[in-house]
Amino acid sequence: MSRVFTREEFYDLVWSKPMTHLAKEFALSDVALHKICKKHDIPNPPLGWWAKKAAGKAVKQTPLPKAKAGTSDRITIAAGQLGPEPEVIATARENARLLASSIDADAVLPVNPIVDRTIAQLRKAKPSSINGLVTVEGLNVIKVSVAPASIDRLELALGRIVAAAEALGIKLARGEKSASFQCEGETIAFSISEGVRREKHVPTEKELAEQEAARKRRARRWNNPSSWDDDDFSFSSLRGPEWDYHPTGQLAFELENSYLLGGSPRRSFKDAKVQRIENMASDIAVGIAVLAAAKKDDRLKREEQARREAEARRQRELALRRDHIAERRGKALDEVLEEMAALDRLRRLVTNLRGEEMSGRTGRVAEFLSLAERRLASREAALSADGLEQRFEKNRLFGDDDDHAFRPPYGYY
Repeated sequence: MSRVFTREEFYDLVWSKPMTHLAKEFALSDVALHKICKKHDIPNPPLGWWAKKAAGKAVKQTPLPKAKAGTSDRITIAAGQLGPEPEVIATARENARLLASSIDADAVLPVNPIVDRTIAQLRKAKPSSINGLVTVEGLNVIKVSVAPASIDRLELALGRIVAAAEALGIKLARGEKSASFQCEGETIAFSISEGVRREKHVPTEKELAEQEAARKRRARRWNNPSSWDDDDFSFSSLRGPEWDYHPTGQLAFELENSYLLGGSPRRSFKDAKVQRIENMASDIAVGIAVLAAAKKDDRLKREEQARREAEARRQRELALRRDHIAERRGKALDEVLEEMAALDRLRRLVTNLRGEEMSGRTGRVAEFLSLAERRLASREAALSADGLEQRFEKNRLFGDDDDHAFRPPYGYY
C-alpha cells in the first residue's frame, strides 16, 4: 500500500539514514529515490556525508527550502514489488512510481464525464433480485457491479483512481465494450465489482406458511382421486431458494487478464482489513502503467516473432522456389539433349539413305525418306537458337518467369 509524507516528514526521513537503506525499505533504487528528492526539491546528504558522521567529524545538514508555489506539500510513495521482475516491468514500475510521487490524494478531484455517467446510471439502475447488485456496462461507462449502498464510496474511488492515472499520463476513454485506460498506445480494460457472500437460505414464516398450505392442498387432492388433473402429477418444488446472496461491501478493482510473454504484473486490487481501493489510487495507477508497459513489450515481442517467422517462411519458400526452377531447367536440358541425340540418329539415317542410288526410285522407301527429311528439317529448326528461344518463352523457362506453376506443399504454412 502507498505511503504519504509531508515534505518535512520525507526530509527528516532522508537525513535519518543512508539513501541506499531507505531505498530498500521503499523497494526502490537509490537512483529513483534521488530523483524523487530532486523532483520535490528535498536536499539529501552528499556523497561521504554518512562516513564523516560515523567517524565523528562535523557534518552540516542542508536545510529544507520552502515548497515552490503551486506544488503540493505531499509526497506519495506507491507500493513496490518485493519479488524479482523482468527488466522492462521493473523499469516501468520505477518510472511510474517516480511520477506517482506527485499524487495528492487530498486534492480536489477533477470532473470526469465517464465517471459521472457511470455513477448516474448506477443510481438509476435496479438491483438484481438475486444478489442485490446494480450493474452497468457500455462503450461510454465503466464496467461496474456494486450494491446501491456502495455507490457513494465507488464515486470517490473512481475519482481518485482516474485523477491518479492522469498524473501518470494515463487517460480514461471510451472502449470497445466498456470504458478503458489508454497508456503508451495500449488499451487497458478494467472493471470494479463488489463481493457477494452466500448463506444457506432460512425460510421465512411466510414461506413456511405457503409451503404448509401447498402441502395440505396436495394431500387433499391425492385423497380424492376423482379430482386429479395434470397439475397433480407435476414435480414442482414447494421449497424456497437454497441460498441467499448478500453484498459484502468489499470492492475489487480488476485489470484485464491476458497472457503476456514478458511476465505477469499485478492485476487485482481489493479491499482488505487495512486498505480500501479509494486509498490505493496511486498503487492502481502504477499498476495500470506497468501493465501497459508489459503489454507493449509483449506486443513488440510478438510482432518481432511474427516478422522472424514470416522471414523464415519466406526463406524456406525461396529455397523451394529455387529447387522448383532448378528442376524445371534441368528437365528442359535433359529433353533437349535427348532430342539432339534423336536428331543425330535421324540425320545419319537420312544421310545413309541419300548415299544409295534413290533417283527415280519410287515405293515405300522413297516415301519413308521423304518423311524422314521433313522430320529432320522440323527438328533442326526446333533445336536451333531461334527454335529454342520460342520453346523457352512458351514454357516460361530461363527467364524471370522460371517459377511458373510453383505451389508450396500442402500444409506448408
